[in-house]
Amino acid sequence: MREDVEALDIRDVTANWVNAAVLQTQIEARIAALADLAHTPLFFGRLDYLETAQEGQRFYIGRRHVHDADGDPMVVDWRAPVSQPFYRASRKDPMHIGLRRRFGYTGGDLTAYEDEHLTDPDEEERTSRLLQAEIERPRVGPMRDIVATIQPEQDEIVRSGLAGTVCVQGGPGTGKTAVGLHRVAYLLYAHRERLARTGTLVIGPNRSFLHYIEQVLPALGELQVRQATVDELVTAHVEVRGTDTARAAVVKGDARMAEVLRRAVRSHVTLPEEPVVVVRGSRRWRVPAYELKEIVSELLDRDIRYGAARDALPQRIAHAVLVRMEQAGEAPDDRVQDAVARNPAVKAAVKAVWPQVDPAKLVLRLLSDPDFLAAHADGVLTAEEQAAVLWAKPPRSVRSARWSAADAVLVDEAADLVSRTPSLGHVVLDEAQDLSPMQYRAVGRRCATGSATVLGDLAQGTTPWATRSWAEALAHLGKPDAAVEELTAGFRVPREVIAYASRLLPHMSPGLSEVRSVRESPGSLAVRRAGGDGNGDGEGAGYADVVAACAESLSHEGSIGLIAADARVPALTEALAAAGLPHLAPGDETTPGCRLTLVPASLAKGLEYDHVVLDDPAAIVAAEPDERTGLRRLYVALTRAVSGLTVVHCAPLPWQLAGR
Repeated sequence: MREDVEALDIRDVTANWVNAAVLQTQIEARIAALADLAHTPLFFGRLDYLETAQEGQRFYIGRRHVHDADGDPMVVDWRAPVSQPFYRASRKDPMHIGLRRRFGYTGGDLTAYEDEHLTDPDEEERTSRLLQAEIERPRVGPMRDIVATIQPEQDEIVRSGLAGTVCVQGGPGTGKTAVGLHRVAYLLYAHRERLARTGTLVIGPNRSFLHYIEQVLPALGELQVRQATVDELVTAHVEVRGTDTARAAVVKGDARMAEVLRRAVRSHVTLPEEPVVVVRGSRRWRVPAYELKEIVSELLDRDIRYGAARDALPQRIAHAVLVRMEQAGEAPDDRVQDAVARNPAVKAAVKAVWPQVDPAKLVLRLLSDPDFLAAHADGVLTAEEQAAVLWAKPPRSVRSARWSAADAVLVDEAADLVSRTPSLGHVVLDEAQDLSPMQYRAVGRRCATGSATVLGDLAQGTTPWATRSWAEALAHLGKPDAAVEELTAGFRVPREVIAYASRLLPHMSPGLSEVRSVRESPGSLAVRRAGGDGNGDGEGAGYADVVAACAESLSHEGSIGLIAADARVPALTEALAAAGLPHLAPGDETTPGCRLTLVPASLAKGLEYDHVVLDDPAAIVAAEPDERTGLRRLYVALTRAVSGLTVVHCAPLPWQLAGR
């Protein structure tokens, strides 16, 4: 298929060089999409339909459509309707399938297969060993697709329609991130033309996470999906160089700030006190002040974007002039109205009544001028909250200001009040529980006329402003009617490990369901007391014991993650180097010669490793501003392991984890 595209000759089919360039770009994109992937088989399943359905046909199911030299299909895309029974057919509902076959591979070589005769009453129902082996395969390198292992409850979410927004609540190891990515791939398959026009976007918590997942969609032939963090979305207006206190960040992230900004933007409008006199030739046309006030008040009452209303104002004034021209017996047309709208007197009136607003300058003034903030936050923010967001030393200009990430979101909100943010066709928002209400609004603007897939786990909210409920989050996102689905079956984290981590749930997220892991892995959890009291450095702080646990874990197959409180990472870096253990940073791809990654606890979310060594849980909890956030951070760190977890502690374990 790739060779056929490479052999295309477009010299005689394009009218000009522009068409030729566009077509050549499309050809190159098609060639890239057809690239072979090492150790990635093109098909993983087979469906034999009964004689009463699909004319008794047999279909091979794979990651993408493959046809032969005559154009006849050899492998059917997993997203096609005919492939759906591979994921959902059961003995209770065979969906017209006589036989389902799963293929097993080792390094790209076909090594095994399993058959299920769904309509044979004499065949016992059993768990697929190939499916279990694929789920439990070691995690080396970036995240990969799960098209061979999608479960029925996951498939329902993946194939849900484009029109509706879906929110997926899923505990660790339930596959919610993979479900979100595969949903994008499915929507691009089912609605390609529409999404090609409107665009798709995947939003992750940080660059390490995006690097970890970035190969999933290209492996499925989807190369046009953009990836970004929330911070990257909103930094088009200002450069983020500063940080906020937790208190300031919470207030700046509160949805009430949207009302403060709206008032501040609209405060620039003043009702006219003078008439507008337009001179055309020998005639003078006068629009009195009271009529101008009516026009301005009407535009304010319509509550449209500030910039759109400003653009409409000169046309409205020009229309009032044209009415007078017609009353005087003239017959002006649209060209006359446009000329009047450009008249210096009209332009001067618009500038005085409805001046331009620079979003960054507006936010700069709000955060620098106590009187300006107080005037527009009256009845919205308390005096203490206003004091929390004000800069101690106001900067001189937008460029010199040390904007924080929360400030950038405020500027983005102000920019949208002035001019509407373009909307995409579909947005996937992962680790959504950590967003502030204002960040939800920023994402919601990017899918205002489209839909979204929201992924997260309320138990893993590790910011002071983490959302308390999906209903609240979806309301801020602008999607209050979204369907909320819950994934409770875990496929990644061993049962022993998830049960140990779930000891924290009653103390940090009461009411959330505990994940039921399908993976039985006896001996996957070890908790060890290290030497030292946890208050010193070097070996006295248990670093030698942690390094020893890492060396022991490297005897196992797959990736190894050493997760520690951020403050302990430098000392652990030195300890690993002294022991001769090379390691990677989060997001770096593992190699056969380097499988150990040192992960600050603040960056662990969304990542997973075959074996995890967790350093000093008490230090992870203590690093956060409050106990609930600390326990949630610890919960995240404990659930990054997909085969085994070793906890090494020199300070006593948090009592919630110790089970006392």
